[in-house]
Amino acid sequence: MSTTFYEENTVTMLAGPCSIESAEQMEEVSAALEDLGLHWIRGGAFKPRTSPYSFQGLGVEGMQIMADAGRRHHLATLTEVVDTACVETTTALVDGLQIGTRNMANFELLKVVGSATAENQKPVLFKRGMAALIDEWLSAAEYLTMGGNPNVMLCERGLRTFETATRFTLDIAAVPVIHKRSLLPICVDVSHPAGQADLIPALAKAAIAAGCDALMIEVHPDPPHAKSDGPQQLTIPVFAELLTELRSLAAALGKTIR
Repeated sequence: MSTTFYEENTVTMLAGPCSIESAEQMEEVSAALEDLGLHWIRGGAFKPRTSPYSFQGLGVEGMQIMADAGRRHHLATLTEVVDTACVETTTALVDGLQIGTRNMANFELLKVVGSATAENQKPVLFKRGMAALIDEWLSAAEYLTMGGNPNVMLCERGLRTFETATRFTLDIAAVPVIHKRSLLPICVDVSHPAGQADLIPALAKAAIAAGCDALMIEVHPDPPHAKSDGPQQLTIPVFAELLTELRSLAAALGKTIR
């Protein structure tokens, strides 16, 4: 089982549903990802939502569901940690922690996560704030690494701009800029900036061409009935078809996708 998001000449695929909804859902996605030769599954257990009336996630129960499915299918697990109070539990249940866009500048949370993962060196995926400068993002990342865990990967997930044709504006230039200015690897979440499933293939190909070290793509067995972000999630067959195309593109650049 993988213990890092980064391997040289590899694009790590971080795939799975936006929200963990049930054991059946996670079993279906986990089995598919294992069959596709991937090594990570992601899913949200605590969901920080704009509306308090939206689905907020299954919490600890959701993490346990994903942990069980991951073990059965030899997948490492990734979920977002949203509060200092749940860092210890989250660290105990999953293999990788995500800091979401809304918490990029939650420096107390970053300090706690950095300290909590210092000994076990669990990987941390650190998303860019939706209106953050690259300088601000890189500076905030140091709150994690100064805690003693260098196993951090940055994640570009789109910026909030005046444009409304997409959910967010994907800053694809952030990939080469980060490689130029930082030693940290970078993931591109293509689902959130797209907001629409049909835009994801083109954005994913652009991210690989730009040199990303990992890709995050949301995958759901039944997107129309998803409890969160259904329009931007791919069905399992569509994801499998896209993965074949992405592997061909990565191979042309001397990389593999795992």
